[in-house]
Amino acid sequence: MATIHKIGRRKAAVARVYIKEGSGNITINNRDLNEYFSTPLLSYKVKQPLSLTNNEDAYDVKVNVFGGGITGQAEAIRLGLSRAMCALNEENRAVLKPEGLLTRDPRMVERKKFGQKKARKKFQFSKR
Repeated sequence: MATIHKIGRRKAAVARVYIKEGSGNITINNRDLNEYFSTPLLSYKVKQPLSLTNNEDAYDVKVNVFGGGITGQAEAIRLGLSRAMCALNEENRAVLKPEGLLTRDPRMVERKKFGQKKARKKFQFSKR
């Protein structure tokens, strides 16, 4: 089996996911999963596509991720992994789609407008 390459995005985070047959090692930016994501919730988010498709120990995952914060990065990795699982076996799509793991979250930071303090907050209005 050749290496499968997929991309996942969330907010400003971009994750390039490479998946191949192996023993279940997950490496993120040349560091172990539990070393990179200290909280168990973020580790769970990353492993979610593998556990739902019963492939936790079947594949080695190598990820390059940059941009955004740690939660955005974890969710970007989750989307990339979900796409890779669908590329491996089309039957995985029926498991991952109802969980919402194949949907790209479109929410981004709204830009700041000129003449305003922030994106929506205005400067204080003075009547006199």
